Amino acid sequence: MSQALPTTLQQAIQYFADSQRCLDFVIALRWPHGPVCPRCQSQEYRFLKTRSIWECKGCKKQYSVKVGTIFEDSAIKLDKWLCAIWMIVNAKNGVSSYEIARSLGVTQKTAWFMMHRIRLALQKGSIDRKLMGEVEVDETYIGGNARNMHGDKRLKVLRT
Repeated sequence: MSQALPTTLQQAIQYFADSQRCLDFVIALRWPHGPVCPRCQSQEYRFLKTRSIWECKGCKKQYSVKVGTIFEDSAIKLDKWLCAIWMIVNAKNGVSSYEIARSLGVTQKTAWFMMHRIRLALQKGSIDRKLMGEVEVDETYIGGNARNMHGDKRLKVLRT
């Protein structure tokens, strides 16, 4: 990295204002030995600079730095994500979604969404969001009310 890492919020916002620096920062965190295809694990790729995505030479699928991470399926740019992460990990007494919203210029709902994903990453110790471990379910009912079902399904449900 060309500059020292930020120590204040203002420095963090300035540091992550450059989209290329954000991309390089996340690449270094995610793939210390270079990009890897999330589908076939190949390390042979070509970079499409105009869209900031990679194309795997093995399976021909395209992928970005966001695929398989807490940033996936989010239109929020990396500069906002990285500043929000900086704010959360550097707050002694925690930080509210309202404070993140004000500081980053996003809505409170967006800040709340970001905070939940960031907490998930901090809990797992990684920005990758692959589910691992066990899932325990107690007293769970999956399905709708029998009265709202089609006649055939209703009969099947009521018989069991």
